[in-house]
Amino acid sequence: MADTPLPPPWKRARRAVRYGLVRALVGVLSLLPVRWASGLGAFVGAVGSVLARGERRKALASLARAFPEKPEAERVALMRACFRHLGRMALELVCVRQLDARIDEWVDWTSESRAAFDECLGRKKGVVFVTGHVGNWELLARRAGLAGYPVFTIAREASDERTTALIESFRSTGGVKPIWRGRASAAKEMLRALKRGSFLGLLIDQDTRVQSVWVPFFGHLAKTPRAAADLALRTGAAVMTGFCHRVGKHRYRIVMREVQVPEGDGDALVTALTAKLTRGIEDAIREHPEQWVWMHERWKSPPG
Repeated sequence: MADTPLPPPWKRARRAVRYGLVRALVGVLSLLPVRWASGLGAFVGAVGSVLARGERRKALASLARAFPEKPEAERVALMRACFRHLGRMALELVCVRQLDARIDEWVDWTSESRAAFDECLGRKKGVVFVTGHVGNWELLARRAGLAGYPVFTIAREASDERTTALIESFRSTGGVKPIWRGRASAAKEMLRALKRGSFLGLLIDQDTRVQSVWVPFFGHLAKTPRAAADLALRTGAAVMTGFCHRVGKHRYRIVMREVQVPEGDGDALVTALTAKLTRGIEDAIREHPEQWVWMHERWKSPPG
């Protein structure tokens, strides 16, 4: 395979400056007490909901499509709450070392969910674990990793290799091993993780450039990654959905459920299982609608 060509010097310089600024900002903010950082994040999110007009417009368009029955004022309130939640989450994660030291205080992993997780892992075929960009998906994987479970997640590399290394370091400190989906070894790494009986986390709630099927999402067909269904059907791994919802200013709760594979075969079964998993994500969003990334253009690809 040919080497990826280097970007032009001006682009490399811009990325270097951006990376340096991010590292410096993260370094300063990580010194804040986590509760202060959380409050600052909510403020930054509130400001962003006013100033980031393009993202605000996308969020309102998505909310109108998902909740046409809601009054406009309610959708605007949800949009603002979404920005505040994402800002709060981002700055909490900057202080993740403080969270790690008190993870049980911040993240309640319900006994029922942990028992279901242990039962699925106990079958020794691995767990295909599906979630979405709901609540705090980073803490979801991190909570399991810090508890000593073998956790792998599928992720996309950043445009700058230094940023990718920073993300990998961040996740590794929480016991989470990223598998970078654009790399030639990614498929083998996924299969190897499941064969070893590990937890393999995938987020399937975005329209991305991967093999996909079209399934209902809030009543409209949406292009949805099929990798979770493909892996589960190929390996016989258990299938679960799970989410880490914010249930207070400084408290999250993890809920996990096993998903039974429907009847069928071939592509029809892949589509049916993907639809079932997507329905689980939709249910989680409906329960906490302010905690999803509404600025993502979920229905941008027409059904194919």
